[in-house]
Order: sequence, then C-alpha cells, then structure tokens
Amino acid sequence: MLAIWLGLLIGAARAQSNGTARCGLADGFDFPVGKPDASGYYKARGYTPNGHLGEDWNGRGGGDSDYGDPIWCIGRGVVVFSDDVRVGWGNVVIIRHAYRDETGKVNMIDSLYGHLLERKVKEGQLMERGQLVGTMGSNRGMYPVHLHFEIRKNLKIGMNRSSFARDYSNYYDPTSFIRANRQLQSNFRKFDIPLGLFAPYGKGLSEASSSSGSGRGIDIPIFSDKSKTGDTSPPKEEAPEISEDDFWSRLKAKLSKGKVTDSKGQDSSGN
Repeated sequence: MLAIWLGLLIGAARAQSNGTARCGLADGFDFPVGKPDASGYYKARGYTPNGHLGEDWNGRGGGDSDYGDPIWCIGRGVVVFSDDVRVGWGNVVIIRHAYRDETGKVNMIDSLYGHLLERKVKEGQLMERGQLVGTMGSNRGMYPVHLHFEIRKNLKIGMNRSSFARDYSNYYDPTSFIRANRQLQSNFRKFDIPLGLFAPYGKGLSEASSSSGSGRGIDIPIFSDKSKTGDTSPPKEEAPEISEDDFWSRLKAKLSKGKVTDSKGQDSSGN
C-alpha cells in the first residue's frame, strides 16, 4: 500500500514538473453531488450568461444540513488547480477532462468546484468519475452552504473570470452538458493533458505557465484572454430550474448589494 501511495505522489510531482499529465479520455460525466444522478440534491441556482456562470447545488434536507457532504469528480481527468483562494471563493478545485465529442473530435473542458469546506485532491492528481474531490462548505460562513459548480470551454480562465466573456463562448450550462454526455466513447489510450494554461489569480496570461498549444492527439481551443464578445446563443437543451425559497432567502441575507471584489478589483465572487 505504501508503495502505491508513493507512486501516486511521484507521478503527481512528475506531471507538474513536465507541465502535462498522462490521462485517458472520460467515458462519460455524472453530477458532482448525489452521484451519479444528483439524488437527494437540487439545483438552487442555474447558469445564466453574463450573470451566474455556474450552478449552485444544495441538499434537500434544508438549512445547512448539507454541510460537509461529499463532492464528486464528474469524470476522468487531472487536477489542474487546488487551493484556498479565500475572498469570495474559499477552497476551489479545477479538474481538466479530455473527452471525445459526438463528431469524434477530442476536446477538453475544465470543471470547477467552489466554496468547499475541504479539498481532498492535489494539483497533478489523476481522477476518475465518482472520486472524492472535497466536501461542501460555505466559504467560512460567507454564504449558505452549497456547491458552486462550473464547466468551462476555455481552459485559460482559471480564477480570472473577469478577463473573459461571461457567455456560452467560454462556458457550458453544466446540467445540459452532463445530460448530453453521460456515456462516451473511450479506450485505453492516454493523452498529454496540459497543466497551468491559465494565469495565477489576479495576474495576466503573460505570467501563466509556458505550457500551451496542443496535448498529444488533442486540439486545444485557442481563446483571446481579453475577449468580451462571443457566441451568446443558448444550447439546444435548457436545464429545468427547481425553485427553492429556503436557499434564496438565506443567500440574500448573506450577500451585500455590491459586487464582491478583492483589493485588486478582480471578480472574486464565486456566485
């Protein structure tokens, strides 16, 4: 057992130093709570272009009964970010997934898990669908307990959302994406998944890791870091919203009227 853990740690360190990690394609995607189908949870808030850039998930027990609940990896991938950002985010994990789309092309997405009570993964760690990412939190009481969850098309966003268009050119509606990709083609082939394509929090892309371009056998989408325009058309399928007054009444009581920013003027809100 010790040898296995040492091997995993050495593999993670090697992945970070090389700027890539060898990882297989995702064979499908599940929901990040109540795996695999979000059983026992509801979507308190959905994705809205130029507004809320992800989904907020809550347990059906009411109040903060979901505090510390497990958060699951949605599909096979590699951890590209795991840190306590503090400000409006708290503990955040970003996992990069390569998958084969309906046309047969290999694409990549980043899934983000925010406001975590605990992070259970490290950067460079290989992940499987349904593996523990962390536990549900509230960013030290800033918000009612919930998971903030995003799926990004643009691999350069990282924690610098204010530098990118806040629409469908950079983001997927998470529920719609998962429903459309529950089971996917996969095999034993592994690909070089790039790590560190985005800038450190509060810094420009010029200060990001030199890892760029394409992984082996994978065409990585190229995006402009300062683009404020893009495709704002919705996907073909819109995920239904579930109204829950309990979450909203508590959230409104927690949040101020102004936009949450840090001392650098960055978009630090994870909402």
